[in-house]
Amino acid sequence: MGEVSTIGLDIAKSVFQVHGVDVAGVVVIRKRVSRARVLEYFGKLSPCLVGIEACPSAHHWGRELQALGHTVRLIPPSYVKAYLKRSKNDANDAAAICEAVTRPSMRFVPIKTREQQSALMLHRTRQLLVRQRTMLSNALRGHLAELGIVSAKGRNGTAELLRIIADDRDSRVSAAVRGILNVLARQYGAIGAEIASIDKSIMALHRGCEASRRLAEIPGIGPVGATALVAEIGDWNTFSSGRSLAAWIGLVPKQHSTGGKERLGSITKRGDRYLRSLFTAGALAVIRYAKIHGTKHRPWLTALLARRPTKVAAIALANKIARMAWAMMAKGEHYREPAALAA
Repeated sequence: MGEVSTIGLDIAKSVFQVHGVDVAGVVVIRKRVSRARVLEYFGKLSPCLVGIEACPSAHHWGRELQALGHTVRLIPPSYVKAYLKRSKNDANDAAAICEAVTRPSMRFVPIKTREQQSALMLHRTRQLLVRQRTMLSNALRGHLAELGIVSAKGRNGTAELLRIIADDRDSRVSAAVRGILNVLARQYGAIGAEIASIDKSIMALHRGCEASRRLAEIPGIGPVGATALVAEIGDWNTFSSGRSLAAWIGLVPKQHSTGGKERLGSITKRGDRYLRSLFTAGALAVIRYAKIHGTKHRPWLTALLARRPTKVAAIALANKIARMAWAMMAKGEHYREPAALAA
C-alpha cells in the first residue's frame, strides 16, 4: 500500500466520503468522515491533490484544506458525471471525482475568497427579494382583475393599483377585500424597502472597487452587473479569450455539428444564469436607448437590428459586451469609445 497522492472528496451536509489513491492509481483510502472531523482527518495526511465537486460550500472547504497544505481543485459536477461507474452513491461519486481530477484536459473552478462570496450573497438576496416582489405584484394584479380593475404593465401600473387599494372612497373594492389586499400591499412595500437597502450596499461596494468602476464604463453594464462580475470572476486570465467568457456565461450558440457540417442552434444557457440575465438586460437597455436617440453612430447594431428581431440582437450584443469586459479586465485597460461612436 503506497502513500496517498490524490483524493476525491464527496461533500455533503453531515457525512463526507473520501476516496484516495497512490501514485500508481491503487486505492489506499475508502472512508466516510463526519463533517466535524474532516479538518482533523486531513490534517493528519501528507499534502496531496484533493478534488471536490464545485458548489457554494465547496469554496469554504477548498480554502480550509488549502490552509492545511493540500492542493485543492474544484470540478464542475457535469464534468465528473462521465467518470461515474454504475450506480450513484457517495462512494462511487468520490471515486469518480478522484479519477476526474487527474485528467490533464480537465477544467477547474477557481476557489472564491470570502469577500467574493459575501458580495455574491448580496446579489442572491436581492434576486430572491425581486422575485418575491414580482410574485406579490402579480397577486395584486390578479385579485383586482377579478373585480374588473386592470392597470398598465410595469411598476407604474402596480403603483396605480396600490393607490386604489389605499383609497377607502373607491367603491369598486369592498372593505373585506381591501383588508386582504392591504396585507399584500404592506408586504410589497416592505420588500421594496429591503431591495433599496441592498442596492445601497451594492453601490457602496461598487464605489470602493476599482475593477467594478472600470467595468461600469462599458455601455450595458451598471453597478449591479459590475459588482456581480467582480465577485463571480476572481481571475480574468482563467479564460483564454472573451469568447470563452461568453461561452461560460451561456451566450454562444449550441453546436450539433457532424460530418463537416456546422449546425448552430439557440444559445447554450450554460454557466451563470444570473450573469446572463444581467448582460441581456443591459443589452436591451442599450438597444432601447439606441432606438430612441437613433443608431446612426452604431453601424454594427443598426445592421443587426435591420435583419434580426430585437431579442436576438440583444443576445448578440450581450455576447459582445461580455467579450469587451474580458478584454478590458484581462489587459488592465479602461473602456475606449469606438471611433464610429466618437465621430
